[in-house]
Amino acid sequence: MSQTIAFIGLGIMGNPMAVNLQRAGFTVRGYNPPPARTDALVEAGGTATDSLAEAVQGADVVCVMVPDSPDVQDVLLSEDGVFAHAAPGTLVIDFSSIRPDVTTGLSKVAAEKGFRLIDAPVSGGEAGAKNAKLSIMVGGAADDFAAARPVLDAVGTTVVHVGPAGAGQTVKAANQLIVACNIEVLAEAVVFLQAYGVDLGAALDVLGGGLAGSAVLQQKRGNMSQDSFEPGFRIDLHHKDMGIVTSAAREAGVVIPLGANVAQLMASARANGDGSLDHSALLRGVRRLSGLSEGGAE
Repeated sequence: MSQTIAFIGLGIMGNPMAVNLQRAGFTVRGYNPPPARTDALVEAGGTATDSLAEAVQGADVVCVMVPDSPDVQDVLLSEDGVFAHAAPGTLVIDFSSIRPDVTTGLSKVAAEKGFRLIDAPVSGGEAGAKNAKLSIMVGGAADDFAAARPVLDAVGTTVVHVGPAGAGQTVKAANQLIVACNIEVLAEAVVFLQAYGVDLGAALDVLGGGLAGSAVLQQKRGNMSQDSFEPGFRIDLHHKDMGIVTSAAREAGVVIPLGANVAQLMASARANGDGSLDHSALLRGVRRLSGLSEGGAE
């Protein structure tokens, strides 16, 4: 690959994605304070930059992976941001999960300034990012999607153009709704099984082989069985995403009663100090409501 990519945001997801792009043959320049977050990219042959402006100048593609809507707006629109320093015509791929209406507005600004912007939020968690097996839902113009395809294919295995600007964020909101509800009911099932002294591993084996099976069950059963909640995707971020989907549903005039309840349970987990933990730590909230200790005992 001869393209130079500026990757802005090297957190839990962005770091392995940038590394995989470098390994795929792109020339990757990463920016994210603190500097230690660029170590893995540098070890893979990429470059760490001291500023966002330095990262994007002369880049063919700019990838953004930051936590929330205000962060994306700052990265793109600030005086030190992408639109101020990248060359017109640069393709900007926003991998962040943000509000669809914010993406639509940013797309209009990008077009006015001569940039091409697509929204490409991802699903698959830290494991998917590390293994380049993310599911990527893309909104934007068809020709911009085609131009971005080599980059997207280097970090994901399911890459789908779902519609115009903002459509990717809408599909991601639906994804987060489904995942949150799945995690919550899995947590409730675990507490229920443990209350009856059932062999949890055997129970999850048979449940996973039937209609109750899911990617959530397979990926999160270890966390819940071992009470290990190192973040692959933090409750803080899923709380933000549930705010996006509940707000968007209200604006569309549709009801998501189960999703609204799970959004409150996510907020409760955060309020109880679990925000920095993996979203599988919803299990801890079910235990609290059941009057159980962290390990499941009364």
